[in-house]
Amino acid sequence: MIDAFTEESGVAVSQNVANALVDPGAYGDLEQVDTALAWLRREAPFTKVQPQGYDEFWAVTRHSDILAVERAPDLFHNEDRSVTVISQEAERSIKAITGGSPNLSRNLTRMDNPDHAKYRAIAQLAMTPAKITERSGRIREIAREFVGRLAERDGECDFARDIAFLYPLRVVMEILGVPEEDEPLMLRLTQEAFGTTDPDVNRAGAQVSEAQRIKDLTETLAELRAYFADMTIDRRRNPRDDFASVLANARIDGELLPDYELFSYFGLVAAAGHDTTANVTAGGVWALAERPDQVAKLKQDPKLVASYVEEAIRWVTPVKHFMRTAMADTEVAGQKVSEGDWLMLCYHSGNRDEGVFTAPYEFDVTRRPNKQIAFGYGPHMCLGQHLGRLEIKIFMEELLPRLESMELSGVPTRTKSNFVSGPKSIPIRYKLT
Repeated sequence: MIDAFTEESGVAVSQNVANALVDPGAYGDLEQVDTALAWLRREAPFTKVQPQGYDEFWAVTRHSDILAVERAPDLFHNEDRSVTVISQEAERSIKAITGGSPNLSRNLTRMDNPDHAKYRAIAQLAMTPAKITERSGRIREIAREFVGRLAERDGECDFARDIAFLYPLRVVMEILGVPEEDEPLMLRLTQEAFGTTDPDVNRAGAQVSEAQRIKDLTETLAELRAYFADMTIDRRRNPRDDFASVLANARIDGELLPDYELFSYFGLVAAAGHDTTANVTAGGVWALAERPDQVAKLKQDPKLVASYVEEAIRWVTPVKHFMRTAMADTEVAGQKVSEGDWLMLCYHSGNRDEGVFTAPYEFDVTRRPNKQIAFGYGPHMCLGQHLGRLEIKIFMEELLPRLESMELSGVPTRTKSNFVSGPKSIPIRYKLT
């Protein structure tokens, strides 16, 4: 039933479509989200919506419009409002905790220039393709270890839980400097941080109110900050060859980073550096388990692994959206955007844009070109993109020569989250040489 009208686009938008954009449960199966986004791309690709319990915002669903907003960081800011879509109740809870700030942390995703450029520079030199390639030998050792774990499991496992969550965790924690014995703690905390709306992974282990969800998230972030506060003290006394030492001793304008920004930076590296790659690693294998023809193509031509990586990234798009705030009156896609307007950049939709991708709902390891925008675009483009690509590529290079067959042995499930989400369980049956 059509029960909401968008004057800006002149197209009626149902409340169900608006609600699907923010409903964590809809992202748990994707069909509802894909249906809503496909309708918006076709009928109202840049339009205002107001889900129940949320402030009004522009839904930016086309590939080209997302890029247009990303190209104008001085016009569309990250920090003035929440950088993720949050309900009115959640926003009130956050502001009560922070004393008025719309965000619970202040990392690169929640900064604008000049601070964004200064803070990004700290990590940028360590994340260049050349620097990441220097780590390829160790990453390959870790990949072989986890392929070995598959071989030890008698042909069945939950690929998400047993492999995909743990392999990139090991890589990023080694880079950061977190000891192996603390990896289970980091896994729990990072999943709690991104999975606040999923009772299987959130701190409470249950469905909770918005106020309780924000309270639990605050406690998770506090636990992360306490851990990295101890690490900071150690690395300032005893610097090592790890990224924790880089962050702990980094200076901007001659001063060490303020604690709030420093520990937010640590949390971003730990969580985003792990969960996004884990989701793509898992989702790519899920796609292959349902498509033996694609596995056959990869085995026949191993050079296709590079295009497989890009297709897996497009297919999963682990970061479903980011929000931006207009800093002045402007125009996008022929629509008048006012100063203070909130915009949702729907990356999942952009990566299924029929005007850019042929057969976007098909998984194709030979897809070229592949103009996926899962890493964002412009100055906020993901710093860890080269590391993530390399991890997935190396894992597949180690798995494919040993893989004889693979299929699902149960029903996979996805995390219920409208921000960062992907597979949380993928039961598979397989044969390795």
